[in-house]
Amino acid sequence: MAQEIATLAGGCFWCTEAVFNDIEGVSQVESGYIGGAVADPTYKQVCSGNTGHAEAIRVTFDPDVIGYAELLDIFFHTHDPTTLNRQGNDVGTQYRSAIFPHSPEQEAAAHEAIRRAAEAWPRPIVTTVEPLSTWYPAEDYHQEYWQGEGQSNPYCLAVIPPKLQKLRKSYAARLKATAAV
Repeated sequence: MAQEIATLAGGCFWCTEAVFNDIEGVSQVESGYIGGAVADPTYKQVCSGNTGHAEAIRVTFDPDVIGYAELLDIFFHTHDPTTLNRQGNDVGTQYRSAIFPHSPEQEAAAHEAIRRAAEAWPRPIVTTVEPLSTWYPAEDYHQEYWQGEGQSNPYCLAVIPPKLQKLRKSYAARLKATAAV
């Protein structure tokens, strides 16, 4: 089974990870940092907004089950791509909406997805397409956060369930059997 990788930043990586973990054809979602100037950044450094990194996810998927373009459509549907350096109460460049393509084909698909999103959203899309750079996995306690500690985190309880409801309503046919609740 051939696997591909999509790297996406759509605000808090706990939220985007929770969404993409439920998608059929996705075998792994890893939270991490990309797009900055500091080697081996920590969560605290990235949260300061001074490293240039985005909180992001690296999605490993089977393109025979779900295509990159559809992953991008889900990405645009489950976060707000119209708010510059912000998702809800999370403010700063680390929460920017960005796509980091792994190939020229992914780059072309990213620009096409932005065009499609622009037709669906009432405000201009601010999502950037940025060059792929060094990926730094987030600390272990950030991985699979929603499935563990996130269930008792008030921020997560306020933000993640509405994203999952939106996903389940609009992409029910694309959910893993374990997620179709």
